[in-house]
Amino acid sequence: MESVTLDALDRRLIHALQLDGRLPFSRIAAAVGVPERTVARRYHRLRSRLALRVVGLVDGRRTGMLDWIVRVRCAPEAVETLAVLLARRDDTSWIAPLVGGTELTCMIRTPPPGDDGRRPFFEQLARTAGVREVGAACVLRPVAGVGGWAGRMDALGEAEQRLLLPPRPAPADPAVAPDPAAPSAPANPAGPADQTEAVPVLSPADSALLRALSQDGRADLGRLAAATGCSESTVRRRIGQLRDSGVLAFEVEIDPALFGYPIEALLWLDVPPAGLRAVAEALAGHQQVAFAALTTGPSSVFVMVECRSVSGLHAYVTDELAALRGITRIESAVTQRRTKRAGPLPAPLAEKRAGAPSGRAPAQ
Repeated sequence: MESVTLDALDRRLIHALQLDGRLPFSRIAAAVGVPERTVARRYHRLRSRLALRVVGLVDGRRTGMLDWIVRVRCAPEAVETLAVLLARRDDTSWIAPLVGGTELTCMIRTPPPGDDGRRPFFEQLARTAGVREVGAACVLRPVAGVGGWAGRMDALGEAEQRLLLPPRPAPADPAVAPDPAAPSAPANPAGPADQTEAVPVLSPADSALLRALSQDGRADLGRLAAATGCSESTVRRRIGQLRDSGVLAFEVEIDPALFGYPIEALLWLDVPPAGLRAVAEALAGHQQVAFAALTTGPSSVFVMVECRSVSGLHAYVTDELAALRGITRIESAVTQRRTKRAGPLPAPLAEKRAGAPSGRAPAQ
């Protein structure tokens, strides 16, 4: 990736795209007070340098899928090859080798457990050459970072945000029953998770649409119509329906280091059940938290944080986390880099890594 430095206009553009990844450049330009061609030029410059991408993401909980946070300990010589092989899969995201050279983490999406005649992914992974140990924690409920990391959403004022995105009701969370005592409040991040909702049926055209948006969330209607075999009006209507139902959302992929946060750490928190509600609510308000979720496994809370320095990470752990009652143990690790972020590998990176060292990855 070419060297990139963000200025104030870049940051305002990124904030606007995090509000709505498909906002027209004309609306962004009107809100920030610059010509439309300037906004478009800034976006295409950042995208061409692989510094910025908008991707369409599917909420697995709404389609009957499960998300897992996976830790893989392996031989030092196997880390890079395994990271590249996993990155080529459509069902992986957020792949990061950790500092130390013998472990990587990633997220993977799978169908619910069942006997479908195939060897489970995790068993396949454990049998991969160089892999020594695999640990998988199922994401029970995201509690922070779903709408975007707060560190890249402070460039626009409230008036500008209102111009860009008029308020609209968020889709109901399928995992949380609404609190009748607080109908206007957001769902509690540690609330009941046993509510059942019908899984929407996605047509082949829907699947093609979602695949195209995962590569480029700002693809124009003509390209999306060609990918799905539907008319542009049908594509526009279906995008709106998928968004309103919560199946589809848009994410801005960008390196936090460009915002002055070069240190990324992963934290595993041990929290007894009685403390989960308070800890989850607190994490949702922490500036450093890019993502947090309640999970299965030895630790009940997984957190991804972005910090300006190692001393900043130390301060976050010893000050903000230490002030939360209920956390009994913290395990932490610093990521070396990102092999893959939320969406599929961009075409230039996929082509580059196609020539990476070969090896056998778990079959899809």
